[in-house]
Amino acid sequence: MPSGAPAELLARVEAGRAAVLGQVTFFHRGLGRAKSAWKADGSRVTEADIAISKNIFAELGARFPEDDFFSEELEDGGEPLRAQAEFAWVLDPIDGTNNYALGVPYCAISLALLRGGLPVYGIIYDASRRLVMHGGPGFGVWDGERRVALVEAPFGVHSFVGFHSPHEPRYAPHAAVLAEHAKLRALGASALHMAYVGVGLLDAVVDHNVKVWDIAAAVPLVVASGRVVDYVSESPFPLKHFDVTMGRTFCMAGSRSAVTRLRELLGV
Repeated sequence: MPSGAPAELLARVEAGRAAVLGQVTFFHRGLGRAKSAWKADGSRVTEADIAISKNIFAELGARFPEDDFFSEELEDGGEPLRAQAEFAWVLDPIDGTNNYALGVPYCAISLALLRGGLPVYGIIYDASRRLVMHGGPGFGVWDGERRVALVEAPFGVHSFVGFHSPHEPRYAPHAAVLAEHAKLRALGASALHMAYVGVGLLDAVVDHNVKVWDIAAAVPLVVASGRVVDYVSESPFPLKHFDVTMGRTFCMAGSRSAVTRLRELLGV
C-alpha cells in the first residue's frame, strides 16, 4: 500500500478486502446449488446474492457507519438514494448470477470503494481462478499475488475483446463487426470482463448493458493499469444517486488506441 495514502482510505481498502475474502467459502458452497428466482427486470437473483450483500455491508457498516452503502440487491424503495457521504461502497454480491446459479465458475464478488462519487479502489474475487483482483489509482493493480505491469500491443485481429450480448436489438450488428476485427470472449460477467482488461487478460471490452454495480470495482483497476474506460452513453460517475432500476450504460475499455479503433469500427 502507498505510504502517502490517507489513513481513512487505507483502512477502508484493507477492510473491504477482508470483507470480500470472508465470503469466499460461503460463495463457493452455493455455486450451482443456491436457490434462485427472477426479478421484475428479468435479472436473476439467488439466496447467496442477498446473503453476501447483507454480510459484507454488516461488516463494513459496523466499522464505517458514516459511509454510504449501495448494492444491486437493495430493495427498491421507489426513489433513488442520494449519495451523501465522502466514502461510498458499491457492491455486486454476485457478478454473473446466471453462471453462478448454473454452477458455471465465471462469476465474482465485486466491491468498489468510491470517494466523492468516483471509484478509487476495486476488489473483485474471481471464482474461476480463485483469486482477488484489486487496486486503484495510486495503488497499482494486483492479480492475486502478481503486480500487473502491462505492455501494450497494437489492436488488431489477434486482440481479445470481452463482449456481452446487447440488450437493445439495434446494437446486435456490433457482434459481427467485432468478430471480423478481433477475437471475442463472452463470459457472461461484466465485472470480470472489465477487470480482465485491467489485469491484462483481455485487450478490450465492449459492453452495452452495464449498470453502476457491474463496473464500479473494475473501473479503478483499468485506470490504475494505464488503460481507459470510455463511456458511449452518459457516465454514471461521479455517482450522485443510486437506483436499482437505473438504465443501462454503454461503455468500452482498453488502451487509448484500442478504444479509438473500437469507436471507429462501431461508428459510435
